[in-house]
Amino acid sequence: MASSQCCANPPTLSSTCGQGGVEDVGGLKTYITGPSDSKLAVLLVSDVYGYEAPNLRKLADKIAAAGFYVVVPDFFYGDPFVPNNPKRPVQGWIKDHELDKGTEDAKAVIAALKSKGISAIGAAGLCWGAKVVVELGKQSLIDAAVLCHPSFVTVDDIKGKHLESQTLPNQRNHMIMIIVWITRRWAPLVQTHYLRIVFIF
Repeated sequence: MASSQCCANPPTLSSTCGQGGVEDVGGLKTYITGPSDSKLAVLLVSDVYGYEAPNLRKLADKIAAAGFYVVVPDFFYGDPFVPNNPKRPVQGWIKDHELDKGTEDAKAVIAALKSKGISAIGAAGLCWGAKVVVELGKQSLIDAAVLCHPSFVTVDDIKGKHLESQTLPNQRNHMIMIIVWITRRWAPLVQTHYLRIVFIF
């Protein structure tokens, strides 16, 4: 679903934005926000611009305000996509940041969350990150998945899953597809927080 519009309005990255802080989680530098004693965590997997995008961190802070411990790892190891670089277009950048590697890194983050006593983990993936979240869901490593404007996700990836979907306008009046995939174990929780989290965009 990626299009030229996806890279048309890149964010101005900032290492200091957001109400939380940066710590190591599962071997990755990670923006962390929310109550540290929460047993419910949300893993945000970024688009190609990475974990220093101000709006991504703002989203993390809003989810955290609902009582969740939110982690936003740097899956790109300090190498987010830089637009308007003719020597490294987005297709070349993606080859350097394969989704399989992102999935393996996400597994380490999930293991670290579980080791600190987190009892349920949901994940949301934006564009590039959506495919990582799908793979985590297919391996039953998360309890709920939200896919925002997903790229690289196929019908076969989500066939047979319990899904809810919405297409919503954003501030620029572009339509954003949001797909929610939940397991039975997390269904009551997701229904309780549905409007507070999924439509927080």
